Amino acid sequence: MTPRLVLVLGDQVSDNVAALKAADKARDVVVMAEVAAETDYVPHHPKKIALLFAAMRKFAAHLEGKGWRVAYTRLDDPDNAGSIEAELLRRAQEFGATQVLATEPGEWRLIAALRDHPLTVHLLEDDRFLCSHAAFEGWAEGRKALRMEYFYREMRRKTGVLMDGGNPEGGKWNFDHDNRKGPPKGLAGPPPPRFDPDAVTEEVLTLVEARFGHHFGALRPFWFATDPDQAGAALDHFIAHALPNFGDYQDAMVCGQDFLFHAVLSAYINAGLLDPLEACRRAEAAYRAGTAPLNAVEGFVRQIIGWREFVRGVYFHEGPGYAQRNTLGHDRKLPPVYWGGETKMRCMSEAVGVTRREAYAHHIQRLMVTGNFALLAGVDPGAVHEWYLSVYADAYEWVEAPNTVGMSQFADGGVVGSKPYVSSGNYLAKMSDYCKTCAYGVKVKTGPDACPFNLLYWDFLTRHRDRFAQNPRMAQIYRTWDRMDAAKRDTILSEASTFLDRLDAGAPV
Repeated sequence: MTPRLVLVLGDQVSDNVAALKAADKARDVVVMAEVAAETDYVPHHPKKIALLFAAMRKFAAHLEGKGWRVAYTRLDDPDNAGSIEAELLRRAQEFGATQVLATEPGEWRLIAALRDHPLTVHLLEDDRFLCSHAAFEGWAEGRKALRMEYFYREMRRKTGVLMDGGNPEGGKWNFDHDNRKGPPKGLAGPPPPRFDPDAVTEEVLTLVEARFGHHFGALRPFWFATDPDQAGAALDHFIAHALPNFGDYQDAMVCGQDFLFHAVLSAYINAGLLDPLEACRRAEAAYRAGTAPLNAVEGFVRQIIGWREFVRGVYFHEGPGYAQRNTLGHDRKLPPVYWGGETKMRCMSEAVGVTRREAYAHHIQRLMVTGNFALLAGVDPGAVHEWYLSVYADAYEWVEAPNTVGMSQFADGGVVGSKPYVSSGNYLAKMSDYCKTCAYGVKVKTGPDACPFNLLYWDFLTRHRDRFAQNPRMAQIYRTWDRMDAAKRDTILSEASTFLDRLDAGAPV
């Protein structure tokens, strides 16, 4: 019987991936490949590349141990064809195959390449997600707006997670109001477990160091989990040590505390090393055992079966052009500070610093520091999108584009959020200790010491008044601006313009 090729991508390292479940171990050949086309289409963080290559190599060995025939191509293989499409052709010639079983990738770019492939490619929907394309389309049909909160309730009902019969556990669907505490002095969380590189991982690190050492980001020390057992240990650690305080301080930011009480599991879930529903059920079990409070567990569950599933649904619902949207017409170049350029802004230094070190930053650092600054400054959302896709270990376009183009930059015109997520320096002062050691004064509204967020906030709102003044969630903000002394308004806008000119010139800010 003619073999088929079974394509397994770097973020599909799971026995439960659809292509493997549809394949015949006695007949088919698993194809896995480390290719330049996937490492170079954006300059990925070296830690992300190393995580995926190590996980792929270990998964290939796991499949061989279970009796699969695996054709694995390493990046430095002299016969490496350079892309997934070309590797499939090479392996098809080697094994006499004409058909490919493939689990749908999470990027339209690669989906298009497989659909146009000379071989017959059977694209199977990725059923590791809890909400199918058809189910999301059914939920979205006829709605004037797609709002995660209502989708999330449906997912809770579907999975039964944190349900009390037909009602939400605790009488409320959402405990986000309890999860907005600023950090008390001395707040510190348990760091995530660090896994020493084994021989497989060390070999990958040597390769990545030589090939991608020029990319933004520190490769070493490398401590990520690279197989399901290690990822499971990371989940165990979070449930036992960080989950109890996760809810209270999930929005908090502290100098020198890269992780606080965050799970740091998204890179493992998105690669296939952890099952998302299992993670939710483990958190729910901690609540029912009395070892974690409801607000923490609900907040964690909402991020996974709510937000994660929602943004995936939005990405496929909106279609291939979604990541290129630019509703606000922003066109400023991405400032050097995003690549580690000199800055006096403590918040940007902290958020970009942890990104460089760990290929990680938590959701508020991404949304309300780097994302907020880019939106206020009018940076091209395509450049912001490419940066986030480049620098984070958990970033794939299906999850990153709705978070960046949609929620962070409002470039989709309100598909993901009903208003732009912008703030002055007051939010950062409330939710972090960054402002206490910043060269700028968060309470200073004008002058050389004024917090840039204070200047840019009003400048952004003024530029886009026609769009947002009638938004019921923003009307009061415009009334506050209108009551401000006219001379003060002029000063703010003039100084914002001067600041943006410096940004355009590449000067430190």
